[in-house]
Amino acid sequence: MPGQLFIFEGPDGTGKTTLSLRLVEWLTSQGNHARYVSSPGRIEGSVGELVYNLHHSPERHGLHEITPAAKQLLHVAAHIDALQTTIIPALESGEIVVMDRFWWSTVAYGKVSGMDPESLRLMIDLELHHWSHHRPTAIFLLVRSTPARKEQSPAVHNLLEDAYAELEATEKEKYAVYRISTTRTIEESLYDILSVVKVVAAVAPQRRALPPRQRTLPLHSEPPSSRGQAPVVFTKLTPAIPSEVYDTYWRFAAKRQDVFFKRAYHALPPWTNDPILSHFKFTNAYRASDRVSQFLIRNVIYQGDQRPDEVFFRTILFKFFNKIETWQLLENTLGPLTTRTFDLSSFDDVLTRAMARKQTIYSAAYIMPSGGKHGEPKKHRNHLALLRNMLVDGVPERITQMKRMRDVFEVLLSYPMIGDFLAYQYATDLNYSELTSFSEMEFVVPGPGARDGIRKCFKDLGGLNEADIIKLVADRQQKEFERLGIEFKSLWGRSLQLIDCQNLFCEVDKYARHAHPDVVGITGRTRIKQVFRSTPSPIEYWYPPKWGLNELIEREKEAPHAVI
Repeated sequence: MPGQLFIFEGPDGTGKTTLSLRLVEWLTSQGNHARYVSSPGRIEGSVGELVYNLHHSPERHGLHEITPAAKQLLHVAAHIDALQTTIIPALESGEIVVMDRFWWSTVAYGKVSGMDPESLRLMIDLELHHWSHHRPTAIFLLVRSTPARKEQSPAVHNLLEDAYAELEATEKEKYAVYRISTTRTIEESLYDILSVVKVVAAVAPQRRALPPRQRTLPLHSEPPSSRGQAPVVFTKLTPAIPSEVYDTYWRFAAKRQDVFFKRAYHALPPWTNDPILSHFKFTNAYRASDRVSQFLIRNVIYQGDQRPDEVFFRTILFKFFNKIETWQLLENTLGPLTTRTFDLSSFDDVLTRAMARKQTIYSAAYIMPSGGKHGEPKKHRNHLALLRNMLVDGVPERITQMKRMRDVFEVLLSYPMIGDFLAYQYATDLNYSELTSFSEMEFVVPGPGARDGIRKCFKDLGGLNEADIIKLVADRQQKEFERLGIEFKSLWGRSLQLIDCQNLFCEVDKYARHAHPDVVGITGRTRIKQVFRSTPSPIEYWYPPKWGLNELIEREKEAPHAVI
């Protein structure tokens, strides 16, 4: 086929998704048409999305358990569907496909789960039948001696490593397999991968020359530099090269903030003449202005005992579910939610009964790992147990002694079921309280949606990573609004912070699906799922007191002819 296929394989937590996405970004920056495909894929409306949800959240579909054989058979069905509907058409059109997992995962996880060997062999025969004419350009087998996070059992990790080593030994004559150690930094692992890609694949041999002012170096054209060097300060947009969506990013931020103020001032709808904004649901330009964040700040963090353990307990309990209705259910049933009244069996009973009534207890805003591999079969029980363990470990007091927001992030990240993105979000939520007082401009962790939005806003990252890009736009916000002649009304004088710019990239990813349908991101999603529905009661906005905004809002209310 005219296209090329790169496969990433290895046990959970070895960096497959991160490195796959970084390879797609590099290929794109070199002028190639490249796409990321996960297996089972999470493309909207696909078999893969259904299988992924069944695997990770069976309780949402009324299932208590899926047998190992049934689970692997579902994965095989998702693999075949992705191959026929996505991968083959992309390869035939000359694209480069970077795939997160191959049929090797079916073998490795099937063996470790204790599946009947004969059933597993028959499944693999079926999958190989469909793969028979489609050979990867290279398979990157990611290896590390220990699992990346506490939630992953070292014993299971070792069994999976052995299973993959057996596959490598038996299949190395058929496939070009390259072992990549991920015990180092992402940049170092990526450098090894790019060294292979540049040799085995004809990657954009005739890249169009750019004007001198826009010419950039490819990502990692030299080995990664040593650690400890001073960070680079970017004073202009280059070396990144923006696309047409970049200007849309700033226009969207201004339009969405204009809607926010019209609603805050209780203006009658319509609040915008933008058909996309008026029809679909988008979060606010400022994260703290969203309905759930407002409830968290006013009704959870600052309502009740302000001792560190109590504030931490309420904040993390709320954020695990991230749903106002779940918090109200627990509070209305059990009374004030405190560490003294925190009883796992009582909380579990309330939530289990709610699920039996088909009540959704988790928000769809984040993908919450279930932790079912090494804990309770019910996701909420694992999260309640995790919160208990954090309290026993003295995490609230430890956080109050920390000097950097990144330190809080690292502590949260060390616990099972909390990945990079969730740890960053939770650190931000805790920073709304008086437990800490860090700048939201300290550091940022891009989520999957933000990565997709960045891909759409920039033709070439020019050697920067996604966090660099977010810092770059946050630093340039005033200049960009002035350049476009946009009057952006900030949050009562508070400029967009890194967390807000990160969220805006995620929202622009969705907005661009309709505003710029020809600009394809990493996931290839084309639809916006959520339609806008106005909430019945207006929000009286209230922010962390240390920001000094509440006094400004009150002054505005009291001013003559105030309309807020």
